[in-house]
Amino acid sequence: RPGGGAGGAGGGRGSGPYGRGRRGFEPPPRKRFIDYPRWNKHGMRRWVPSWKLVLGSFAGFLGLIIGLSGIALAMVGKPNVNEATKQQKNVYYWSDNTQMVVAGGGDQNRQIVPLAQIPKAMQSAVISAENESFYDDPGVDPIGIVRAVGRMALGGDTQSGSTITQQYVKNAYLDQSQTLTRKFKELFISIKVGATDEKDEILEGYLNTGYYGRGAYGIQAAAQAYYRKDAKELNASQCAFLSATLNGPNLYDPAGGVGSAATPDKNLERAKNRWSWTLDRMVKTGRLSSSDRAKYTSFPRPKPPRKSTELKGQKGYMVETVNNYITANSNISEGRLKRGGLRIHTTFDKKKMAEMEAAVERVRKANIDPKKRNVDKYVQFGGASVKPKDGAIVAMYGGEDATTHFTNNADYTGVQVGSTFKPFVLAAAMRDGVRDPNGPEVQGRDARTPVSPKSVYNGDNKLKLRNYDRSIWRNEKGKEWRQRNDGNESRGRISLREAMQYSVNTPYIQLGMDVGVDKVRQSALDAGLNEDSLARSTPTLSLGTSAPSAIRMANAYGTFASSGMKSEPYSVTRVEENGEDLYNHQKQVKSAFEARVADNVTNVLETVVQDGTGTTARQLGRPAAGKTGTTDDNKSAWFTGYTPQLSTSIGMWRVNDKAKTQRFQKMYGVGGQDSIHGASFPAEIWTKYMTGALQGSAAKPFPTPEPIGEPVFGAGASPSPTPTPSDTPSEDPSQDPSQPPTQSPSPTESCDNPFTCNDQGQDGGNDQGQTGGNDQGQTGGNDQGQTGGNDQGQDGGTDNGNDNGGLFGGPGGTRERD
Repeated sequence: RPGGGAGGAGGGRGSGPYGRGRRGFEPPPRKRFIDYPRWNKHGMRRWVPSWKLVLGSFAGFLGLIIGLSGIALAMVGKPNVNEATKQQKNVYYWSDNTQMVVAGGGDQNRQIVPLAQIPKAMQSAVISAENESFYDDPGVDPIGIVRAVGRMALGGDTQSGSTITQQYVKNAYLDQSQTLTRKFKELFISIKVGATDEKDEILEGYLNTGYYGRGAYGIQAAAQAYYRKDAKELNASQCAFLSATLNGPNLYDPAGGVGSAATPDKNLERAKNRWSWTLDRMVKTGRLSSSDRAKYTSFPRPKPPRKSTELKGQKGYMVETVNNYITANSNISEGRLKRGGLRIHTTFDKKKMAEMEAAVERVRKANIDPKKRNVDKYVQFGGASVKPKDGAIVAMYGGEDATTHFTNNADYTGVQVGSTFKPFVLAAAMRDGVRDPNGPEVQGRDARTPVSPKSVYNGDNKLKLRNYDRSIWRNEKGKEWRQRNDGNESRGRISLREAMQYSVNTPYIQLGMDVGVDKVRQSALDAGLNEDSLARSTPTLSLGTSAPSAIRMANAYGTFASSGMKSEPYSVTRVEENGEDLYNHQKQVKSAFEARVADNVTNVLETVVQDGTGTTARQLGRPAAGKTGTTDDNKSAWFTGYTPQLSTSIGMWRVNDKAKTQRFQKMYGVGGQDSIHGASFPAEIWTKYMTGALQGSAAKPFPTPEPIGEPVFGAGASPSPTPTPSDTPSEDPSQDPSQPPTQSPSPTESCDNPFTCNDQGQDGGNDQGQTGGNDQGQTGGNDQGQTGGNDQGQDGGTDNGNDNGGLFGGPGGTRERD
């Protein structure tokens, strides 16, 4: 307003109905379709949308979603079910890429049956347990899908969030992957299937395409696999159990599944709980009467699984190992694997597999005869061979025949490994050190002293176990523990090297206490054992109460063979489909121990082979390190050892795998021997196998270990003013253990089994036994025994330095642990 003052009419900022622009008052803008930013607001209010704008935007977004969904539904067609469920076989290849076995489709006995031949009880069990509103819902559960998508987007565990219709679509039209793309496909196809197909058709399709385990797709195949009958003959109790297997047969098949969490006992317990819950749900949803429910009080235990004949011998165990590895280490599901069509390249070496099977069978045929000796029944062997610093499983022995013996003896069996666990104790002592009860605290922790193999401990029998501060250890009931040695033998003051060499228990259980059982446990884990296989953290952990598989033991010893470099064991290098790779193994190697720790463990284990309990393996004729192991009551025996190129573990035990309740049985008298030791049949098999497996490869020496740690003295083994030569540990931890012992078998005597011969046996017998016997035994006997005997025994003794039993003496005696 020309000439207008600041206080004139309409002269204030923002006065009047339209506000004021930079050049005075301006008329309102032309009407806009979307008034944003808002023209008649100032400051932050200009950017706050009106309710009309909010409502309009929401309506537009909803319309867009509906429109896009309509377009998507129109574009998505319903795939051909028969084409989608067509199965092929998998082809498995040896490590040299030659064909090993064709398998997969033969195990998948899918037989489509109409809904009329599927018991109403089966239909009711699945609906009651999985989707109570099946006959009323539109076929999808949007909330469940959103929840599952959200969890996947956040990187959490996958969830199906699925109705029966969605599960049917996933089985018949899609794959089992848990991805956003697959979820959206599942949603749209499920909506279309739910709108176009009858509910009975969907239910029939779901029951005919679901995977029930044991290679069975569909209810008819499942009925045959678990109960050897047609689906229409199943009762409500059996149907309730089979409906549980649809949730994951690996965890519900009473015969057991993959991993330590899926043992037969654990699976049986889960199956019983789910079976009972399902029957109760059927009653609650009105699909089973209470009176009929009352009839079913006993769990309908299924029959043992059957294998197809194409997987006879070791092939079935190899395929099982490979399949387990794939499902555990890739995005390839068990269902996808069972549908076939994959080319699977394995790590198994054809020549080495043949050598291992032949070695076991030669020893079995020559010594085990159930017709001759009842105690020879149920003898089992298991073994595995792994490349150090790589982890590739090149050979394994799972049992006599995968179609008759269903437990893979190379994998987890629950068999304790005994003294083959002691190297992990020694590694912990070298790396972490023993706790000094009189030493100063360092940053609030007990002072520790890394030990050397020259350290001296008390090797007497039945010593009281002590805490690291020398106080007597007591269990939760306040009782003391007195550890026994093999054959109740007392060794006196003995170095850790010698205690390993002759597998003396008392030094190593006390060493474990001095280091700390938690450190021993961690040492085993770092070497390559898995947590589930380890026993409770009690003192006897150090003596091998754990039950790792042969595969894990071979791989863990391979960590020592590779100077402390740990690798994860694997059996698959590549999986391909139609020329495209679905999986490629990525080598995983990392440092678990310093080289000087691992190399000193190896050096000590070389002593075991050259002049200790493992001298059978000396016949290999090249540098080798290993350890024997035998458990309480002679229930299992092991030999695990390695060269720089190959690490192998062989185990032996007795168990009736067909018994309803399986128990490990004693092996006294097996093969005509008083007792079975790791140094006998397991070491013999190991030597035969390794000789053949390494034939043609150059012998390699182990690295010379650097000096490590300090000599320490355990409880009751304080320094002597005039230590004797035999009790003084070696001054050179890297001494050459390849030198032969001072006493060798007489060349004029023939002895096929040096552990049971009467005269001049290298490792036993009545006369001149190197490590036992009645007369002139190097470490025991009545006369001139170096560490036992009545006369001239260096450390004394009462009678027969080894109690006349086990590896170090003649017949009789009770073997505690080798």
